[in-house]
Amino acid sequence: MRHDDFTPSAPRPGRRRGPGLAAAALAGVCLTASGCAGDGGSGPGAGPATASRSAPSTPSSSPSAAPDPSPSTGPTSSKPLPRGPLTGRTVVIDPGHNPGNRDHTREIGAQVDIGTGRKECDTTGTATDAGYAEARFTLDVSRRLRTLLEEQGARVVLTQDGDRPFGPCVDERARIGNNERADAVVSVHADGSAAGNRGFHVILPAAVKGGGADTAKIVAPSRELGERIAGNFVRATGSAPSNYLGDGTGLDTRDDLGGLNLSTVPKVFVECGNMRDPEDAALLTRGGWRQKAALGIAEGIGSYLKR
Repeated sequence: MRHDDFTPSAPRPGRRRGPGLAAAALAGVCLTASGCAGDGGSGPGAGPATASRSAPSTPSSSPSAAPDPSPSTGPTSSKPLPRGPLTGRTVVIDPGHNPGNRDHTREIGAQVDIGTGRKECDTTGTATDAGYAEARFTLDVSRRLRTLLEEQGARVVLTQDGDRPFGPCVDERARIGNNERADAVVSVHADGSAAGNRGFHVILPAAVKGGGADTAKIVAPSRELGERIAGNFVRATGSAPSNYLGDGTGLDTRDDLGGLNLSTVPKVFVECGNMRDPEDAALLTRGGWRQKAALGIAEGIGSYLKR
């Protein structure tokens, strides 16, 4: 279904190459909306229309976790960047899923190695009851986020920009961040849990070691990145942390996501809201709210990189 305020920017030509957020992260940001100036995946009570989520991934032609002979890279802007507080920093933004995934179910269903087991290459993602697809949402927020970060001088790479028919697979998504030696990677999603489950949450990597996965070096910096994004997301959007995951902290730690397991650089997933809840869906389908979501994530990333 078309939404009048859905106005994503066009893909850029690019080079291929206990309750409450942690005090240190909040830095004075309030927790309540009223008082504030695949991989990814549904939590408990996920609705039947929710596709299981995986995020970061492998080359579509060969869905496996084996090293690529040619390094995986994502699209990045070729325009000159202004000098700013994030000059010299590289941020990889991972728009969850792909609008074309629904037409390539066989390809995205192929199993890939996520270090501790195997999982599907990617999934279609979820959607609102009115048909607004998560994959459209993630691209729109990611493009807005790219603009905000580039304005501060950051070099921004997207794992996909609507420039490929499906995917990339979850292991390739992780590999893009690794190969770019990103200072931070953020995977953008929206959840597909049951109606009544509201709010955002940030998924952090658990301590995982097995196969090609070893998150020991990224657990602590990823948590700091996630805490800073969560605090700024509250402030920018007025949304409350999830009422169904994270015990009111807005933070959830998982060990079953290939995009986190296979990352060697600080990385988190942001579930911006629940598409299957009518009140959250009303926010997610508004262009103005998506801009606020992008701003909250950008300010969290900036706070982390400028620390």
